[in-house]
Amino acid sequence: METQRILVTGGAGFIGTNLCNELRSRGHEVLACDLLHNERENYVRADIGKHRQIERVFDENDKFDLVYHLAAEYGRWNGEGYYENLWETNVIGTKHMIRLQEKLDFRMIFFSSAEVYGDYDGVMSEDVMINNPIKDTYQMNDYAITKWTGELMCMNSATMFGTETVRVRPVNCYGPHEEYSPYKGFIPIFIYKALHNQGYEVYEGHKRIIDYVGDTANTFANIVDNFISGEAYNVGSKQDWEKDIKEYSDIVLDAVGIDDSLVSYHEAEPFTTKVKTIDFSKAIRDLKHNPKISPEEGIKKTVEWMKNHYNID
Repeated sequence: METQRILVTGGAGFIGTNLCNELRSRGHEVLACDLLHNERENYVRADIGKHRQIERVFDENDKFDLVYHLAAEYGRWNGEGYYENLWETNVIGTKHMIRLQEKLDFRMIFFSSAEVYGDYDGVMSEDVMINNPIKDTYQMNDYAITKWTGELMCMNSATMFGTETVRVRPVNCYGPHEEYSPYKGFIPIFIYKALHNQGYEVYEGHKRIIDYVGDTANTFANIVDNFISGEAYNVGSKQDWEKDIKEYSDIVLDAVGIDDSLVSYHEAEPFTTKVKTIDFSKAIRDLKHNPKISPEEGIKKTVEWMKNHYNID
């Protein structure tokens, strides 16, 4: 395996941290880039939404062979509350990266999201977004729209300028290095609240697949040696590991060691897809995607990380 020089935007974030660690463990030379000051080694501060800042990263470093573009504002409700940040980072920031890609000729992995499928009620295979008009996929939030816009820009640049990009659509990734925020996914919210003896809400009737970040980072790192320009990949756990949200809550409570007296149960959440059936066969075929960490094991690992991170006995 040939050593590559790699830039990871959003490299101090949850997935980015795990991905940088995995890439470095394989002998690659990795520079992480993110929004805030950070004392990590091989790290540079830059706001992806500010062209001058991200351009300076390229000006002050040797040529990168590959860029993993993870930097993004995450989540539906975060996107509604802070939509200026969402569009500046997810769309304008991605456009900055594409312009630099057209100029400097690096390969890029663009991180989209399975949210682009919206409320599509069939099997969510990668070609759904090509074969179904966007109005029929019921994207119900700005976060999903910005991610699909990013994909469209990548595809347009490939057609117009010959840029080489792989698009990935993560599915409910969770695990160590993900700090709590009310805008995060349901797994870190459940764990944080349970660890702090705080109540949380569970909407029954929704089924989801969750994907442990160690499995995810391994698959994303495999793209270095399995780069097929123009492809899009769903990356998530095994379909037969899918569970109801209440089942995940029960696993969290068991891992923390408390009962459900602080949990409030509700009927299905409005404007939220009840069941998502996602096809991962392309990632299995091309990227050697092979999830090994079950939800029970992954949640236990995440609980232990949060205990250590928040100094909880």
